[in-house]
Amino acid sequence: MAEKIYTAIGLMSGTSMDGIDLALVKTDGMSLVENGPWASVAYTTAQRTILRQAIDQAVNLSDRNARPGVLAAAEAMITAAHAQITSEFLAAGNIKAGDIDVIGFHGQTVLHRPQDKLTVQLGDGAALAKILKIPVVYDMRAADIAAGGQGAPLVPVFHQALVVAAKLEGPVAVINLGGVGNITYIDGDANPIAFDTGPGNALIDDEMRLRFGLDYDENGRIGGQGQVNQSALSALLAHPYFKAALPKSLDRNTFSRELVVGLADQEAIATLTAFTAGSLSAAAKLLPKPPVLWVIAGGGALNHSLISMISNRVSAKVIIADDLGWPAQLLEAQAWAYLAVRSLKGLALTFPTTTGVRIPMRGGIVSSPF
Repeated sequence: MAEKIYTAIGLMSGTSMDGIDLALVKTDGMSLVENGPWASVAYTTAQRTILRQAIDQAVNLSDRNARPGVLAAAEAMITAAHAQITSEFLAAGNIKAGDIDVIGFHGQTVLHRPQDKLTVQLGDGAALAKILKIPVVYDMRAADIAAGGQGAPLVPVFHQALVVAAKLEGPVAVINLGGVGNITYIDGDANPIAFDTGPGNALIDDEMRLRFGLDYDENGRIGGQGQVNQSALSALLAHPYFKAALPKSLDRNTFSRELVVGLADQEAIATLTAFTAGSLSAAAKLLPKPPVLWVIAGGGALNHSLISMISNRVSAKVIIADDLGWPAQLLEAQAWAYLAVRSLKGLALTFPTTTGVRIPMRGGIVSSPF
C-alpha cells in the first residue's frame, strides 16, 4: 500500500532573528519531498528588539513554561506574526485551510541548555492552530531533551532524505548556517551523525548591528574587505566546545564578542566570519571520514566571503544547496514541514547519533484546530 502524501507547511524563525520563512512541501515523511511555493517576511526593528529582550530575559528561566515579563509579549508577537504570514500566503495562493494537512511550527528559540534539560521555544502552537483552522505540530525538541538528548539538531533525518533522493555519493556533509551552525554527516546506509558546529551568522549579525547599524553583512562584502586577526581567531577557536565529544549542541549566546571588541570594524567582521569557517574545519576533525562534498544551506549561504573561507579550510568540494535544487534559505522551513508529518505518523525525529538520545525518539505536540 502506497504511503499517504501529505501537504504540509513549515514555519521557521531561526536564531539569527531575521524573520520568518514559510515553505509548503508534499511529503510522505520518509523518502519523498516535493518543493512547493514559499514565502518569507523580515521582522521589523521593533519585533527584533522584543526578541532580543526575550533572549536576554530567558537566561534566568528555570521553568520552560514560564513567561515572565517581556517573554509573554514576545510569544504573543511571534504567534501573531506566524499566523499573519500563513494567512497571507494561503490567500495569495488561493489555498484553502482544508488543503493543508499539517503545519510544523518551530517557534523562536530563546534558551537552549540541554545540560539542564531545558529548551525554550516561544510560540503558542495551540493558538496558531485555532487561528488558522489547521492542525499544528510544535515543541518538537522537548521530548528528546526530556529523554536525555541534546534536542538539536533536528534536521538530520530530513537532510538524509534529501541526500538519498539525490543519489549523492558520500560521505556528504550538509551544513545549515543560521544563527548557529549545524552539520549532518551522511555516509551510505550508516546512521547520520549530527551536531552543532559553532557560530553561524549570529555573532557576525550582532557585530554588524553594533558597528554599522546593519542587520547583516550583505554578500559578505564587509567581511571580505577586512583582514582576519589571526591572534583573535586562534583565541576564539580555542573555546573548549570545539574539542568536546559528541553529542553536543549550542545556545545562541555560547560564544562572546569579547575577543573582537578592540579590533577595527572591518577586521572584526572578517575575524568573526573566519571564526564560523574555522568552526567547520574543527567539526570535520570529529567525523569518521572526511566528507567528499560539503553542501551549505541557511542564510550563511549568501555570504560569499564566508563560503570562500570555508572552501579554503575544508579539503573537499563546497557547493550551495541551491546547486542541487534545494532552496538554501528555505531548507529549515521545509524540514519543519517534513518533521511535522513524521510526528503525525509516529515516526522518530531524533536518534542516538544525532542528539545522543538513548533510543530513537518521537516528538512534537499535535494541536487540533477544533
